[in-house]
Amino acid sequence: MTFLYGGNVKATAIRQHYLRYGGDAHAARDAVIIVPGITSPAITWGFVGEVFGRVFDTYILDVRGRGLSSASDELDYSLDAQADDLCAFAHALGLARYSVVGHSMGGRIGVRAARFHPAEMKRLVMVDPPVSGPGRRAYPSKLPWYVDSMALAREGMDAEAMRAFCLTWTDAQLKLRAEWLHTCDERAIRTSFDGFHTDDVHADLLSLQIPTLLLRAVAAMSC
Repeated sequence: MTFLYGGNVKATAIRQHYLRYGGDAHAARDAVIIVPGITSPAITWGFVGEVFGRVFDTYILDVRGRGLSSASDELDYSLDAQADDLCAFAHALGLARYSVVGHSMGGRIGVRAARFHPAEMKRLVMVDPPVSGPGRRAYPSKLPWYVDSMALAREGMDAEAMRAFCLTWTDAQLKLRAEWLHTCDERAIRTSFDGFHTDDVHADLLSLQIPTLLLRAVAAMSC
């Protein structure tokens, strides 16, 4: 195993929780920060962290309102706030050089953070980021899919109940999601989902000044 520990830092005036894999043995390479999707606490990406940790000093972030990071009805859950968190998180840990791997919503957070041109961010990987936005097609997933499953998770649900929402997932993935989905703040998820339609991340692409890789289901291209 390459898992080292979980930790918390105070950055942008909130608690940001993370999991660390690999560690200082890979200090000669850039650190990697993994930013998960809209309802994916950091722990649900542990299987990826284990692999990345073989090669990189790897951090998986709980985005605000998910997992063990701060959540409240007073928090700003906008894309800008999430992007600020990412930059502040790296700064709080003293990462001199790092790359960002963002999945789905995490890809949008990554590109918005890159727009701020933090000198320490050297590369960006966007994995299946929602391409919806102003004047573009709607995000294909529907909000009730998230809201209904979170409501059941807050009451307590098992892997079999979760299977109705995630038909193709493995038993291990279903068990983990059933255990952790209740930590997702519905206010955060609603705000992020709405942002898929109102935030123009395509405009952010124009300001990128670092190598960027876009990955989708069966293909990859760099830009």
